[in-house]
Amino acid sequence: MRRNGQVAFQEPENSSEEGVEEVTDESDSGDDVAPSSPQKAKGKAKEGSSIIVQTAFDAYFTYNKPGRGQTSSNIFSQLVLPLSAEEYRDAIDSTLKNSRTLQPSLLKEESRDYLFSRFTCELEEGFNILCYGLGSKRRVLNQFATDVCSKRGHVVVVNGFQPDLNVKDVLNSIESIPHIQDLELSSTNVDKQARRIHDFFASHKTHLYLIIHNIDAAPLRATKTKSILALLGQNPRIHIIASVDHINAPLLWSSSETSSRKKDEIVPGSIPSRGFSWLWHDLTTLASYDFELAFADRSSLSGAHTGGARKRTDTLAAQNATAMSETAASHILVSVTQKAKKLFALLGKQQLQAIEAADDASAGNLQQFGMGYDVMFASARDGFIATNETALRALLGEFRDHNLILSGPAASGGGEVLWIPMRKERLANVLRSLDTQ
Repeated sequence: MRRNGQVAFQEPENSSEEGVEEVTDESDSGDDVAPSSPQKAKGKAKEGSSIIVQTAFDAYFTYNKPGRGQTSSNIFSQLVLPLSAEEYRDAIDSTLKNSRTLQPSLLKEESRDYLFSRFTCELEEGFNILCYGLGSKRRVLNQFATDVCSKRGHVVVVNGFQPDLNVKDVLNSIESIPHIQDLELSSTNVDKQARRIHDFFASHKTHLYLIIHNIDAAPLRATKTKSILALLGQNPRIHIIASVDHINAPLLWSSSETSSRKKDEIVPGSIPSRGFSWLWHDLTTLASYDFELAFADRSSLSGAHTGGARKRTDTLAAQNATAMSETAASHILVSVTQKAKKLFALLGKQQLQAIEAADDASAGNLQQFGMGYDVMFASARDGFIATNETALRALLGEFRDHNLILSGPAASGGGEVLWIPMRKERLANVLRSLDTQ
């Protein structure tokens, strides 16, 4: 054993053995000991360092230091040629042909009878049914409503994929049932309507089967709509059979709403619970969505409905009271100035007063409740919202671009009239949210 400064090493007993190198003493030069081969250089410290062997800790950071990652040159687009238009069309046609051959397997009589009997048993046990899977489920659920539900109670079918659907249409359809129609309809408010329907079926022996196609569609995602459906879903004599197609559909409901259970009986006067009591069923049919996609805009990449291939005019939008939702209106109002919000509130309050003063049956065409342009300009000038016509046009521009405020000729034939294409309840909620801001 010899020592050279701070480095200690031991001479090998047999320096001629293979793989063993002789280390010479270089104490006279005063330099540190250097490795005699490139392999030994790995793990050695730089010149002037007293450490000649790295620890495991040092080796980890040495071999895991950040560096440029290697990218493979085997790109899929270079290995496989893209399909031509004819090849793509033939592939789609073959896929549809195969789906038609697989589709009837679920709809065979023995499979259908077993599925319907299982649905019936689960509904009687106090659950609601939610069907998922690839393919349109509309035909199966409609057949279940015709063959089974119609013989056991009242049936209401809701096409959630229709873009102009709203919860008030659903409640009005339920209240058109003869027994409920005989009741005194004290209010047309959606909350009171839902509570009236809930109390009716809680106190009567009749049952209601609510078939909802695409309950995950945009018209049924609103918080108010989900709350009303959750109220009806907890009634022991109201049964919901719904379908979903969106991949994120389970996120629509909380765990308490999904796993809640119905009570056997409801005590009159008690506060009703809300929930859905879902039982999930895989109802893969591989059927095409021909009927559902009939309401989609094929010229849009997102498939959103914009009234078909032809753009809606203001007159058609005036006849459609559900042309604008609360969520869309709220998003637009967040991005405008305070003066624009005041102008919207001015028009909305005047329109609400006109609707309340008129008959509810005539509330379908909102253009008749609009405000004349001259009247709006005078009111905006008195309220210091717009001092001139140029400023008023600039404030209206953002709303007109997003169809939140529509314009058209006055019924009298002279001048221009402005109105908001929203139902009375929706407009009231939006104005209420503006007052709280």
